[in-house]
Amino acid sequence: MPSLKDLRNRISSVKSTKKITSAMKMVAAAKLKRAQENAERTRPYAEKMKEIVLSLTGKVNKSNFKFGQKPNANNDKKIVLLVICSSDRGLCGGFNGSIIKYTKKIVSEVSEKGKGLKYIFVGKKAYLSLKRFCGDSILEQIQDFANPTIKFELAGDVRDKILKLFMNNEISECHLIYTEFKSAISQTVKSQKLLPVEEEESDDQQNKSSSTYEYEPSEEELLDQIIPKNIAIQIHSGLLENLASEQGSRMTAMDNATRNADDMIDNLTLFYNRSRQALITKELIEIISGAEAV
Repeated sequence: MPSLKDLRNRISSVKSTKKITSAMKMVAAAKLKRAQENAERTRPYAEKMKEIVLSLTGKVNKSNFKFGQKPNANNDKKIVLLVICSSDRGLCGGFNGSIIKYTKKIVSEVSEKGKGLKYIFVGKKAYLSLKRFCGDSILEQIQDFANPTIKFELAGDVRDKILKLFMNNEISECHLIYTEFKSAISQTVKSQKLLPVEEEESDDQQNKSSSTYEYEPSEEELLDQIIPKNIAIQIHSGLLENLASEQGSRMTAMDNATRNADDMIDNLTLFYNRSRQALITKELIEIISGAEAV
């Protein structure tokens, strides 16, 4: 049974932890508002760019389209590049764990198809967890990218790396893995295919593309200019979504930690009072017993 001094020290320690978690919750809430606004402002532009690219893709001559599906010139084995977005800091609940679990699932599915894998990590946590799992297939690791905000130049640099690998036939596909922000308590890890650009066969897309347009210059020339911009926009939008999800997850985790600290303080205080009362009662019994013996 712990002594009263040990209980007082533990209660004091939990109270100090509660102050930290409460402060982190307020900081995350302030950052979440700004990150959520940035992510929501970027969504319409990113979705419209993607819609335009998919609309044009169905009208181009595939033989003249350099960003479409093509065989690997170096070998018959196709290589898939995964751009994995995570956070640089922890204490955000299951945010990074969900990304790592989803990445391993994608890797398993790609490996079963006989394809090779390469990786670019944006964020430190997923890299530290998966660096042994990925081995020598890691091409680049980027960290400290959201200090204080995510700059569009970062997406441009990652885009240039991806396009260089794709045009040199070093990769055949590229997928972006990030967490889509829905609310402070709901985030979903998803994968988006960046390359090659392929037409999506869906009723909604066919309805949107049912109108006939004349393009000047040709569709192929337009796509050659639009696709690099679209890839950068999709990466930037994914990073903004990821940052908002991180702050939402951290705010929720710190709120839960603060509530747990409150419950623990109440339980420890109750146990402390009971132990103190038992000790006082024991001393009184000893005093009374001694007096009666005299």
